[in-house]
Amino acid sequence: MNDPQSWVTPLTRLPVALKPLVMTQKKHYGEVLHPTRWWGRVPFLFWLVALFVGFLERKRARLTPVMRALLMTRVSQVCHCAFCVDANSLRLAERCGAMEKVLAVANWQVSSLFTTQERVALAYADAVTATPPQVDDVLKAQMKQHFSDDVISEMTALLAFQNLSARFNAALDIPSQGLCDSLKGAPRA
Repeated sequence: MNDPQSWVTPLTRLPVALKPLVMTQKKHYGEVLHPTRWWGRVPFLFWLVALFVGFLERKRARLTPVMRALLMTRVSQVCHCAFCVDANSLRLAERCGAMEKVLAVANWQVSSLFTTQERVALAYADAVTATPPQVDDVLKAQMKQHFSDDVISEMTALLAFQNLSARFNAALDIPSQGLCDSLKGAPRA
């Protein structure tokens, strides 16, 4: 891949140390994901990032798969990460079984598609993603009303991870990969 949009040249040959990650990506997506070609310049760090997200996406995670994808999509939008919006929108659509929520995330404040709990979590995602974070007392009280301390801690870790990923990709101008394009026009569940 030689993408003219990025100002840092992506790797065409990836380190052997990343072979297990590359094989997993090819199995799930049919190709290597774009960010791997930049993260590949620091393979040990990329493994740590992969382990971090792997833990957050585990089967026994405290957040539901839909909630995780919803929050990751929102952070991706706020950080203007084209690749992340694409990848996380695909994940959200797959987990919801439809595109409606994906299309409504950017305007979640005025959409009727989100539950009260989802709205509070989305407000928290926006507040955590602000620089510096803007988590006020009202939002803290709302979070405590809807989520346990353990869930809040794990949610905050998920938001911090997605901020790391989205800011890395956005800063390097890593482009969208068209992952969610396959769902456009697909029958809705």
